[in-house]
Amino acid sequence: MSETIASTAEPVAHATEPAVEAVPPFSDLGLSDAILKAIAEKGYRHPTPIQAQAIPVVLMGRDVLGCAETGTGKTAGFTLPMIDILSGSRGRARMPRSLILEPTRELALQVAENFVQYGKYQKLTHALLIGGESVSDQREVLARGVDVLIATPGRLLDLFERGGLLLTDTHILVIDEADRMLDMGFIPDVERIVSLLPRRRQTLLFSATLAPEIRRLADAFLDNPKEITVAKPASVAATITEQMALVAEHDKREALRRLVRVEQVQNALIFCNRKRDVDILLRSLARHHFSAGALHGDMAQSVRFATLEKFRAGEIRLLVCSDVAARGLDIGGLSHVFNFDVPHHAEDYVHRIGRTGRAGREGRAFTLATPADRLAVEAIERLTGHAIPRLAVEGLDPVEWAADEGRGRGRRGGHPPRTSGSRPTSEWRSAPASGRGRAPKPASAPSPRPMASASRPPTRRTPDPPPPGPAQPVVGFGSDVPAFMRIDARGLGPSEGEP
Repeated sequence: MSETIASTAEPVAHATEPAVEAVPPFSDLGLSDAILKAIAEKGYRHPTPIQAQAIPVVLMGRDVLGCAETGTGKTAGFTLPMIDILSGSRGRARMPRSLILEPTRELALQVAENFVQYGKYQKLTHALLIGGESVSDQREVLARGVDVLIATPGRLLDLFERGGLLLTDTHILVIDEADRMLDMGFIPDVERIVSLLPRRRQTLLFSATLAPEIRRLADAFLDNPKEITVAKPASVAATITEQMALVAEHDKREALRRLVRVEQVQNALIFCNRKRDVDILLRSLARHHFSAGALHGDMAQSVRFATLEKFRAGEIRLLVCSDVAARGLDIGGLSHVFNFDVPHHAEDYVHRIGRTGRAGREGRAFTLATPADRLAVEAIERLTGHAIPRLAVEGLDPVEWAADEGRGRGRRGGHPPRTSGSRPTSEWRSAPASGRGRAPKPASAPSPRPMASASRPPTRRTPDPPPPGPAQPVVGFGSDVPAFMRIDARGLGPSEGEP
């Protein structure tokens, strides 16, 4: 496994953030000259709010409980001070000096990139423990000794149980995206990992929300922590131009293709809500000769890494992805973002389009909405505080918002709901197919009462039962009629006088 990853790290600060001069420069936060030199080479002078508050506290050795969304610069908020803290000594074989837990492989990769970019003048080593990579290669890296171990909980425990890892010398623990850890069911694994660490350690816990479950974890893992809260990014950067096209469901792919052709797309992320839609859209783009790739959680890790490297290198122009797979991605100079599906959660809209228009560059974001997406679009506009400008796609028929507010978002373009005068499904399914089955018996011929059978379809009308009396004779058995077939007219059991 390679220990060096050459790609753009998470931005430390955005040039478009308001009142950036209100926070102190990086030089006032207590960071070393080597770190400041690496930050200056990236063109950053002022930290984001989460960085300005967290870095001095981490350097003091205190525990931190941070509430901040992905994209606020919190990754650099703990990686920068960690680099300085760990620069004094070196890790021993199989005994990492610090541990960073991430819920997804992509976020783990993002953190590793930060250590590469901002630790370039320090001689620290790091390792990635994530699924989809060779276990033997990961064990080999750990055997040489690492200062920073970045891992997902499952792979970390797997390697620990194989004897390839010891956590007795780990004195800095970072639990990143704790709310997503909770959603993905990783908290039991995290609790077990914490039990393997020394009791005397520095712990940093970051989460987008501070739900009661997260508070419980903080009480269990942290010792007198400094709580830092940064408001959710509910505003869109001024460098991003937003537009929305309202199209019919069956016109969405054509609308996307026309927008990509008209726009001067250097590179673009295309977001879908479901993994299967990512594959479907990729095949559609490939059929129309677009340079495209896909990224979602069901893909093999080697394929995902190869796709990302091609996209960063410009070999792929369009990357179709899901929200979870794209978490933590930061593509330098991304020109466009397309929401092929309106996100289910309004906050995801801000997170998606925030991938473009970074560091003072201009970016464009387009959203394809269908008539059934009206309520989701209204939620986005309430969150951002402004209406998204509408765009008419040339050559496609205009449509209007759906009037039925109760219509589910998962029901798109299907059959209209059945009215009271329409025929129930059970009626037309029970009608006999012409030319199939046995020929009907003449109406005049008497027929015996049929046996109850689960396979026989229900009839439209049940004839009135005959008056009570002795059981009807069963044709074909003579006097030796089985008892279960001698049933009275009311179907209440054997006829009177029968055993």
